[in-house]
Amino acid sequence: MARSFLVGNFLPAFGRSFGRLKKNVRTDGALSAERLTVRFDERARRHRERGGSHVRNLQIGLVASLALVTTSFRVDVNPDESSKYTVADQEVVVMEEIAPTRQLERPPPPPRPPVPVEVPNDTILDDVELDLDVSLDVELAVADLPPPPPDPVKDEPADPEIFLVVEQMPEMVGGMAALVASLDYPEIARKAELDGMVIVQIVIPPSGIPQDPKVVRSVARVLDNAAVEAVMKQTFIPGRQRGRAVTVAMNIPVIFRLS
Repeated sequence: MARSFLVGNFLPAFGRSFGRLKKNVRTDGALSAERLTVRFDERARRHRERGGSHVRNLQIGLVASLALVTTSFRVDVNPDESSKYTVADQEVVVMEEIAPTRQLERPPPPPRPPVPVEVPNDTILDDVELDLDVSLDVELAVADLPPPPPDPVKDEPADPEIFLVVEQMPEMVGGMAALVASLDYPEIARKAELDGMVIVQIVIPPSGIPQDPKVVRSVARVLDNAAVEAVMKQTFIPGRQRGRAVTVAMNIPVIFRLS
């Protein structure tokens, strides 16, 4: 909007340089006081109209908001039959106060003790004859008794105690060389390429001859039998405990190795 009231004596020299005036606009004079009063009145009137329109818009918005809120409270929001749900009945626990038990009838009194009865004095038996003659046949009583148990056999030897560790362990006569010399490697085991170590447990009595062989570690049955056979061919120096020969159990390893 051009501000023609600034044109004239107020900015006569700089109006054209700042683009305020057009070429065909007169710059030799200013607007009259009546013209300026009319323009200011129009300007004030437009300002009042714009302010009144803002107030009206604010009032219309408030009325619309109140109407919307009121309508939302009055709308029926009950769900239809299909969307209804049922609430399970809750178990109601009723706490009843139990009155203390009162004894209405009194218990009967305890019975009275019996009245003592006089007992007659003991009768003295002076004139009564007693037969106290009792005879006992000892032979007849002994004949009825069962015979005594037989005496234990004293000659029967008791089972010897078998030691696992003694002061002097048994020794193989000839050492392991004698065991290897008497060992027979089965041909079928060689063809099957079977080798390994078999452990044979034996019991060595004071006589030094091994007894009760048991295989505690096995490789194959054919090798186990060969190991037992070789061990049973040996003779041992018996073990000693506190200077006397005792029975000792020991393990003998037998190694089969393919050459």
